[in-house]
Formats: sequence, C-alpha cells, structure tokens
Amino acid sequence: MFKRSITTSIGFKRYIQKMTNSNHQKVTIIGSGPAAHTAAIYLARAEIKPTLYEGMFANGIAAGGQLTTTTEIENFPGFPQGLTGSELMDRMKEQSVKFGTEIITETVSKVDLSSKPFKFWTEFNEDSEPITTDAIILATGASAKRMNLPGEETYWQQGISACAVCDGAVPIFRNKPLAVVGGGDSACEEAGFLTKYASKVYLLVRKDYLRASTIMQRRAEKNEKIEILYNHVALEAKGDGKLLNSLRVKNVKTNEERDLEVNGLFYAIGHTPATSIVTEQVSTDEAGYIKTVPGTSETSVPGFFAAGDVQDSRYRQAITSAGSGCMAGLDAERYLSSFE
Repeated sequence: MFKRSITTSIGFKRYIQKMTNSNHQKVTIIGSGPAAHTAAIYLARAEIKPTLYEGMFANGIAAGGQLTTTTEIENFPGFPQGLTGSELMDRMKEQSVKFGTEIITETVSKVDLSSKPFKFWTEFNEDSEPITTDAIILATGASAKRMNLPGEETYWQQGISACAVCDGAVPIFRNKPLAVVGGGDSACEEAGFLTKYASKVYLLVRKDYLRASTIMQRRAEKNEKIEILYNHVALEAKGDGKLLNSLRVKNVKTNEERDLEVNGLFYAIGHTPATSIVTEQVSTDEAGYIKTVPGTSETSVPGFFAAGDVQDSRYRQAITSAGSGCMAGLDAERYLSSFE
C-alpha cells in the first residue's frame, strides 16, 4: 500500500514534508540581492531561521541580483579599495549562511496572500501542494529597461550602464565624453551627475523637448558640459570589442546618421520592478513598485514586507537596499513575535 501510494521520488518527498510539516516556514525571503541577504542576516541572528529563495536566473539575472552585472563598486562603505558586484554578493551570501539562513536555488513562481498562513509555489512544485509561511519578505528588485541595441551585449558594463551614480566614477569614464539616453528627470539628473567626471555629456532626447520638470530642464540647459541632442536616437554601440568608443546616432527629423565619439552610454529610460507574482494582491504605485508605510517595510498586507528596489523607485543603490533589508528583517521579527 505504501509503495503504491508513493510512486515517484517527488511524491515521496511531498509525503515526508506533510508528515513532518517541513513544508511550512516561519519566514520566507524571496530575492538574492543586498536587501534579501541583509534581511536574512538580521533574522538568522535573531534565531529565526529564514528560508531564502534566491531564484534560478529569475528575471534573467543570476543569483545576487543586478549587482552581479556591475564590474566595480567603489561606493559601498567598508571597501575603500572597491570590489566587484559579484564579490560583494558572495560575501553577503556567505554571511547569511554562516548565521543559519537556508538558501534554496529555486524561483518562486506564485504567491497567494489571500489567507494566513501565506502560500507559495516554486517553478518545481507548481502542480504540488503549496509551501506555507507565516511571513514573507519580497526583495526581488527591479531591472533597468534596456534598448537592445546592436553591440549592447558586447559592451554592457564595458561602457554601457543603467546607473550613473553606481558606475559614473569608474576609471574608464573619467575625463571622457559620455552619453545619456532619456528625457525625464532621471536623465537630466544622471547627465548632471556625470559632468563631475566626464569631459562632456551628450543627452540624447527622442523628442524635440524634455519631459523633465522645469527646474531639471534648466539645470541641464545651463550646464556647460551638457549638450542636449533633441530628436536623436541611438542606433548601435560600437567599439574595439572590449570597450565602447562610439555610438551610432540618428536625427529622426532629418534621418541623418553619424558616429558620436563617446566612451560611455547610460540608459535613463526607467526600471521595471519584479512584482508580477503579487500583482493585484498588494498596493503598488502606477509603475508597479510596492507601496510601503513610510519609515517601514510594511505593505498593505500584514505579514508581507517589501525591501530593496522592489519598493524604491528613487535611490536604487546597494547600500539603500541593504538598509531597507535591515528594516524588513526587524519588522518581520517584530511581526512574528506578536504571535508568541
């Protein structure tokens, strides 16, 4: 009878889980970046063993999040010599594990916040009984919108970036001509930031006007290092195979094409938060970022917390993500202790 009722290894695993109640978790962290691991470290040190699902190329990004695509980080406190994004995330992961975090390399594909305990499924158990948890911290981040230009993959993080604040000060961009694509506040802000390091900054704007607020427009227009190229689009990233050295651009009004000599290209065309698994279950803003109670990681659903870029459309830095991860860990600990 026993052998006939459990016909596969997966079925046997689920049977054992039910018998031992091991398919229930006290707190579940979904994500793999600074917010997720900081939350895990705080919870683990509080002797609340968290389970962290780091995903398997979730949103097309390796475990560790967007930082794994950053070659050099010089603005994370405590590392005066700098380090790569992958090195920083490896250290955070090692610290999470050291204090007792269970890390599972599976992607959470579905979450049900309609009742307590919460339910969720991974890509490997979508057709099985759900895993349950008392609290969830969502720290899945946001991905920068990319243009998919010819040459983009070759020069990504070798001249092309989506974060001027993160990468603008690295040596390959210093005293070099750079380009920013975008016409909103973020584009103007990033162009202004880059003038601290660049010899010149071209701001490529598809329209014949900027969408940015009046004050940001004026700042860009008055900055002697910024040249605004209205009605211009980028067509191709070009270089020597190792580093970017020019950008093919087109004037959409005249159809004239030319090569713009730049050593850096920065996208400022927005980000997409990875919130699809909780769509319509929790309050978000118009862009899809999860709304949190100011000064906390609490969301519209008690017991469901958000940390990192998934709820931050403004700063999007490793250090701010880590800070919000700390908040989420402490908030989750406080929430769980209220039931003891």
